[in-house]
Amino acid sequence: MLAEIKSIYFSGINGIGMSGLAKILAKDGYEVYGSDIDRKPITDELVAMGVKVYIGQVEENMKGKDIDVFVYSTAIRKTNPEYKYAVENNITMIKRGQLLAEIMNRFDGIAVAGTHGKTTTSSMMSVALLEKEPFIVVGGIIPEIHSNSKIGNSEYFVAEADESDNSFLFIKPKYAVVTNVEPDHLEHHGTFENIKKSFEQFIDSTERLVLLCKDTVEKEHLKFTNKNVAWYSLESEDAQIYAKDVEIKDGKTSYEVVKNGESLGRFTLTIPGKHNILNSLPVIYLAHEFKCDMNKVKEKIEEFKGANRRYQVIYDNNLRIIDDYAHHPTEVSVTIEAAKATEKGKVTVIFQPHRYTRTKFFLDGFVEALKKADDLMLLPIYAASEDNIYGISSEDLAAKIGNHVKVTTEEEIEKIVEESKNSGNTFVFMGAGSVSKVAHNIVDKLNADENKNK
Repeated sequence: MLAEIKSIYFSGINGIGMSGLAKILAKDGYEVYGSDIDRKPITDELVAMGVKVYIGQVEENMKGKDIDVFVYSTAIRKTNPEYKYAVENNITMIKRGQLLAEIMNRFDGIAVAGTHGKTTTSSMMSVALLEKEPFIVVGGIIPEIHSNSKIGNSEYFVAEADESDNSFLFIKPKYAVVTNVEPDHLEHHGTFENIKKSFEQFIDSTERLVLLCKDTVEKEHLKFTNKNVAWYSLESEDAQIYAKDVEIKDGKTSYEVVKNGESLGRFTLTIPGKHNILNSLPVIYLAHEFKCDMNKVKEKIEEFKGANRRYQVIYDNNLRIIDDYAHHPTEVSVTIEAAKATEKGKVTVIFQPHRYTRTKFFLDGFVEALKKADDLMLLPIYAASEDNIYGISSEDLAAKIGNHVKVTTEEEIEKIVEESKNSGNTFVFMGAGSVSKVAHNIVDKLNADENKNK
């Protein structure tokens, strides 16, 4: 398809997955346009690359441009003016995941899938394999490349495979990783059984090798037929690659890695949590298979700070402020556990539930996960274009948690953080919505106050 087109329009171009593809195509010489409802830092990066970005989504954005393909994200409704214009004018329409597959299937694709951990794992994979000059499209900004995408110079293509709308089934990767399989995006899939069937199909579509987490995936008893499978584990030495002798000291985690009976030595992570040890194992496995310099791989893994918004420390001055994307009960739980295991002082979580559907379906799971925080504040639910058909609210979540938890405002949070600025405590801002902006606004004010007092 790509060989026959010149002009591409991205509706929702500021999305992390959409912008990554837009950047790759712009660098590859295509005429790229796009729109979104708000301007973001990534907008300026796109504009600097020659992409025409419109703020606001109206059909006038597309008129007179001879658009060959209209790419849309899951956030774009059929009532969207641009979507309607594409339909009415018979423009070829594809989802973001279809476009990713169209590009990726021409390469030795390494697709990282799973309910959680895929952005961290794919980002770490990208960094560890940099010597192989891979193409990269992931769901977060990787500090090492200052972007969420990169045009490579080899046969390798590392990408995050999104199961939310089943678009990952368009990908036919040579290599795949599945970090875990849990209920999520039930507004699309309907049931957990449907989700498992999708992952079974994804595993069977992988040509050369699939790496599966023995500690999470195996317990779901997936019915796949692919025989080219390797397991990774932190709990079982029966896996093809596993970690053992874990030590946590001075905020760093070190562990020995054994692959097919051979010790690959000790590796060190500066990002916290046992889940990140697991995330590193498929990375180490493939780096070794691809004959990378393993001493350099060890260095890159130790230096890896995570993608933006994956336990990202954005303020550290007698007070730590961490920005994190966790928005599913399992993610929330492991992130709080990691913070409490590595951070000094009290861990306060500011959580913004993401989507009414997710809050409704996983209410009890959120209650149990959030109870692990030393202290907790909730923001109103971030709708993400959903209608509140369930009548669910953050107040409902607060009531079930108890312990005087309440829904609060940005102003109240800012005041509490300000009063704690010399406490040595940690504030973790969590969620997939606008909570990150709340955290960064507070950090900007703290920095401004410090500059005034210098």
